[in-house]
Amino acid sequence: MKFEHVILGLLSWRPFSGYELAKHLEVEGRFLKNKVHLSQIYRLLSRMVDSGWVSYQVSVNDGRPDSKIYRLTASGEQVLRDWVTGPYEPSTRFQDPEFMVRFTFGGPLDHDALLRLIRTELECRRAQVARFRTRDRTITDLDPIEGVDTAMVDRVRELSHLHGAASIDAWIDWLQRMLTELGGTVPSTG
Repeated sequence: MKFEHVILGLLSWRPFSGYELAKHLEVEGRFLKNKVHLSQIYRLLSRMVDSGWVSYQVSVNDGRPDSKIYRLTASGEQVLRDWVTGPYEPSTRFQDPEFMVRFTFGGPLDHDALLRLIRTELECRRAQVARFRTRDRTITDLDPIEGVDTAMVDRVRELSHLHGAASIDAWIDWLQRMLTELGGTVPSTG
């Protein structure tokens, strides 16, 4: 996923100024993209204007600098649609930002693509659980540096595993609920 997809997705909802995009990403979009600087947004918007994906109109502001209000062009809309309906390859890490960006912006654009996205993610995470949940997690060749508590190594690793297992189970449960709520069928667990 590229940052362009986040910006195109936001502009599919309504026109934004660069400042408004930054503010939205800082608050509402903080789960979609790591911290972004305003200068990064303006550079990207400039490239997107040059590519013909967005256009802008200048809004005159009394007593403060004028604003450029950006909106999607037909070309930018097509780039977004192509990405939304294109193949999704789940990351090895669940809850990767690409899933949520596609979920957030693709859902309103293409319902079938949204359901395919959720099913793909769900099938991948179920396969991960089946493959890794009951693996042998013992480390037989520990050779710690001085001061490392080996019993604590084992305990912390087990606590981390339990947290990860609970987290992926909650993610799978959420994906199943989203399929049901959004009108899809939940695939069987095989």
